[in-house]
Amino acid sequence: MQDLLHRYIFENLDARGELVQLNTTFNEIIEGHNYPDPVKHLLGELLAATCLLTATLKFEGDIAVQLQGDGPVKYAVINGDNEQNMRGIARLQNEIKGTTIKDLIGKGHMVITITPKKGERYQGIVPLDADTLSECLEQYFTQSEQLTTRLWFATDVTEGAAKVSGLFLQVLPVDKEKAEQDFIHLEALTNTIKDEELLTLDATTVLTRLYHEDNPRVFEPQAVNYKCTCTRDKTAGALVNVGLESLLEEIENSGDIQISCHYCLKNYVFDESQVRALFH
Repeated sequence: MQDLLHRYIFENLDARGELVQLNTTFNEIIEGHNYPDPVKHLLGELLAATCLLTATLKFEGDIAVQLQGDGPVKYAVINGDNEQNMRGIARLQNEIKGTTIKDLIGKGHMVITITPKKGERYQGIVPLDADTLSECLEQYFTQSEQLTTRLWFATDVTEGAAKVSGLFLQVLPVDKEKAEQDFIHLEALTNTIKDEELLTLDATTVLTRLYHEDNPRVFEPQAVNYKCTCTRDKTAGALVNVGLESLLEEIENSGDIQISCHYCLKNYVFDESQVRALFH
């Protein structure tokens, strides 16, 4: 099953939806990090949520969806763009002892930062008052767009075969009374979906099972990919900010300079001649 995001609307109902199903992208994000299973679940849902948000907001540029607080997980973040290139990371500071948002993040916030290629940067902040990420995101849409929204997530964190899927449903800002009735109807249908179906069935089968009488019009799917934005040049730029004297001192002690990307774990090595060249 490819990593794909599907958008759809309904011919006679004032609502829209999205379905994202991810395998390879999710596995590449968590590979090599040795996260506990609850943290993998959290990153999987955050990844699906970021894909859905990016498609919903209709912008060109970058997006970051970050959870931060005083709990065992100091922060978790997914970075992406409108082309559905994603990467992510979590930072732990204590032993994991629960599975809810409050167990993992503690007292904290969700910060959604949108940096368009053109226009001003936007940041939305929502307190993490609910027990699930879906409920926190629903609060975000209520606060920022005043549109009734529901999200459903299903996650499998089997080593090497992790999968995550997300469903999104939102009223359209047209006839308010009709839209709310349409939403109630579609929400009831969507509540019947099982996690196993979201994780194992293809998108066409899922949508047909849920909405076969409501004629969803499904648009061309968009591919989702893992892409880390680190480069050797960016790493070199960061070294220049440290200063030549400090770098040469480190080389004298360690033999070279080694910097690993926190996201993809790629290691960049600079010897003395390469470091000196950065300053000349």
